[in-house]
Amino acid sequence: MPNIIEITDLNNPALDVFARLTENQLRNRLEPEKGVFIAESPKVIARALDAGYQPLSFLMERRKIDGPAHEVLARCGDVPVYTADREILTALTGYQLTRGVLAAFHRPALPPVEALCQGACRVAVLENIVDSTNVGAIFRSAAALHIDAVLVTPSCCDPLCRRAVRVSMGTVFQVPWTQIGALPADWPGAGLAQLHELGFKTAALALSDRSVSIDDPALMAEDRLALILGTEGDGLSAETIAQCDYTVKIPMSHGVDSLNVAAASAVAFWQLRARD
Repeated sequence: MPNIIEITDLNNPALDVFARLTENQLRNRLEPEKGVFIAESPKVIARALDAGYQPLSFLMERRKIDGPAHEVLARCGDVPVYTADREILTALTGYQLTRGVLAAFHRPALPPVEALCQGACRVAVLENIVDSTNVGAIFRSAAALHIDAVLVTPSCCDPLCRRAVRVSMGTVFQVPWTQIGALPADWPGAGLAQLHELGFKTAALALSDRSVSIDDPALMAEDRLALILGTEGDGLSAETIAQCDYTVKIPMSHGVDSLNVAAASAVAFWQLRARD
């Protein structure tokens, strides 16, 4: 049975994870084993539970307990459920809970790149993508379009930040992912070398004099391919492009020179999916 706790004190320290801690504080870089992330909506929370993530506590409107959140709570034993009316929750968090339900989860330890990529044919690498909306959208496309794993560079947005989780619709829990490199200096040199050692050909999505079309037969026929996607605005670094096996472009019309990175990822994932 859920442990229902009526909110009587907005300053209760147990509510800090929902109301007063920044994303960096939730991530707890100095002590990763104590890290936390927040998931919103019953559907997203259910996907986290399906993936084996362990909830710490819930925050929700009172009317959600026997409504949309009922099935989720039935799976979580006596995990604390902090509740109040919408007006009190808005005063606590500073915004209206769109879906009326939040859950705090233990942040898992990230697996090594080698373990994550074992048996993978297609991986996506996110180089320094800082917009959480784009990261969430890329994960959603990766889940839908046959990407086996996602690797994020050390300067990339955290895939478990609240907005990325929400935009991904919980697919961030379905696609295996980890960080490639411990420090920003580890990318691209050491990171690309590691991918090559693991047997991947690397494909930089960028415009250059040596770009091949995304439907290039040799590119599509590669057994193991790592698709490298660059940050908003500037795209991939020149160093990354120079060290990749392919530079790849998406042919366009009407004078358009590029797509948003999330849109480009969806095109690339579908076109370059592994064929049987």
